[in-house]
Amino acid sequence: MKVGYKYASPSRCTQAANQATLGFSPDLSRDEKVSFCGKLKHPLLFRDAMLMLREIVISDTRKKSKERTDYFTWLDGEIERRVKAHKEYMPNVRESLKKEMDAYDFELSHKKHEIDHLLKIQKNLQKQIDQYDAWKDYYKIERDFWKFIRDRDYSLWFVLDPVITVHNDQVSFEAFSVDESTYGCLSVCMDEFDLLQTPKLGTTNIDFSAKLEKEMQRFRSYTDVTLSVNPEGFTIENDVVPEYIEKKIDLPETWIKGFNQVSSAAALSGMELELSPSDMYDICAFLRKHKEKKSPRYMKWILEPGQRVQIVFEPFGTFLTLNAVYQGRQRREEKIWGRRRWLVAEKLIPLSKAFYVRILGFGMPQFIRADMGSMQMTIGFSSWSSNDWVKGTAFNIMAGFTGHGCYPDIYKLLKEKRCLSMEEISDCLKDQKNDKVKAGVGMLFRRGEGYFDPINDKVRFRHLCNAPIPEELYEVTDIEHDVQKVSKLTFDNMKVRYSRKQEFIFTTTYKENGKLSATELVIDQDGQITKIDCSCQKFRKGERNLSEPCAHILALYVASYKLLKLKNLEYDKEYKINDIMEMLL
Repeated sequence: MKVGYKYASPSRCTQAANQATLGFSPDLSRDEKVSFCGKLKHPLLFRDAMLMLREIVISDTRKKSKERTDYFTWLDGEIERRVKAHKEYMPNVRESLKKEMDAYDFELSHKKHEIDHLLKIQKNLQKQIDQYDAWKDYYKIERDFWKFIRDRDYSLWFVLDPVITVHNDQVSFEAFSVDESTYGCLSVCMDEFDLLQTPKLGTTNIDFSAKLEKEMQRFRSYTDVTLSVNPEGFTIENDVVPEYIEKKIDLPETWIKGFNQVSSAAALSGMELELSPSDMYDICAFLRKHKEKKSPRYMKWILEPGQRVQIVFEPFGTFLTLNAVYQGRQRREEKIWGRRRWLVAEKLIPLSKAFYVRILGFGMPQFIRADMGSMQMTIGFSSWSSNDWVKGTAFNIMAGFTGHGCYPDIYKLLKEKRCLSMEEISDCLKDQKNDKVKAGVGMLFRRGEGYFDPINDKVRFRHLCNAPIPEELYEVTDIEHDVQKVSKLTFDNMKVRYSRKQEFIFTTTYKENGKLSATELVIDQDGQITKIDCSCQKFRKGERNLSEPCAHILALYVASYKLLKLKNLEYDKEYKINDIMEMLL
């Protein structure tokens, strides 16, 4: 999706004596002209949180492939080595070749004068080519150029700057990492500011350069910092505002869809653990000191009710016992991949009162929330580093955010109220069914016009882009159509059994190519998926986990979601859908 940004001037930081103004230039091509001006009460806290968000933006944990230029450099050296070996260990072959060459030279001796003349011309031409050839050191020049851009101005190196939204109760900054596997959202409460003017609500992209980042690093405890989002831009030293800055950027499709999937995953129920800063320090210290060189590369969380949390780091087999105590009711083990991404939270350890780790289940994303008092940093990790938030995922279906629903009503309501919980949205739209409301909220997420705030469990209004998102990026997908097709059959044939492990076991049957097949889904009392299985061809060919769910598993999950609150079920007794409906009624 190609978009254009327009800024009145570059963002800049001005400092005079102990006064500093951190000025962000918003995008002027948006309908809502966002403005904000407030004095920070804890400037150092804001500085470190913003620098940590910057770490998320520039982080890239993908496996780096070797450059072809390095290969050819090695190849030239290898050829030279073999030639030397040939000269040293095969003199007889060298003498034989010399005799043959002398014979050829004798045959060509009558043309020697002509050859010498042509060689002289060739030599002179080659000198001219080497002197003026711009491609001679192309790869070296290219690497030096990108290094210069990266060191001089990160805003040119990483074009996907944070998105800032001014709400009634907070100012939020959202960003994705380069590999799009890590999401970060810094929420700054309005109580953190001494407002100097009435804020104008809305969302905008900000011109956030590396020069501005370096200026932020100069903040000290005695510096009074004012955060300003000014549509009119900021003057330079001679008080002359430069001409409008315009940027044209091709936004990746995965970047746009990733925001939708993050909000959908954040709305799912999961298990939350409270860790102390010392616990997070122990985890980061181990990851910093140990570099795994072979598989498996995961950390396994061992959770015993009433006991301290234990983590096993593989492939080292090292146990780490945290101070945090697991308050759940049943024993569980959770494996987490892509663990080195947790190091982005390292800078927040001395600033945070507590860390809250939210685990959604096997093969599912994780969320870490750093509580810094008036500021909250939410970090979302995809299932593993090489799997971004879009590949093979269907969190919007699992959360029930499918279809169009009552999207026009949702949009109108959220644009007016700006921030509401799901219950408040349903109360305001009492004439709409809950399924329609959830579908409408899901469409709001798809179109980049809202996001889910897991800290307050609310839906917030936010325009991700300055132009409407193309329909092909938010239209109903094929897997959603497949879920709708099998949903009724899934619900009619569904059975539930409550095991002695206090887990709900949902099963259903269906026909595929004339054969009877089955789907099984196991969910614990925390609402987490502990096991999935399906005999369909698509699921068998995939990863066989939640990174690539089939339509049957998703349909069974959606149908079973409302049944997790059933009580007084007998152990190991199978209940059919008619029995369940009688219990609900």
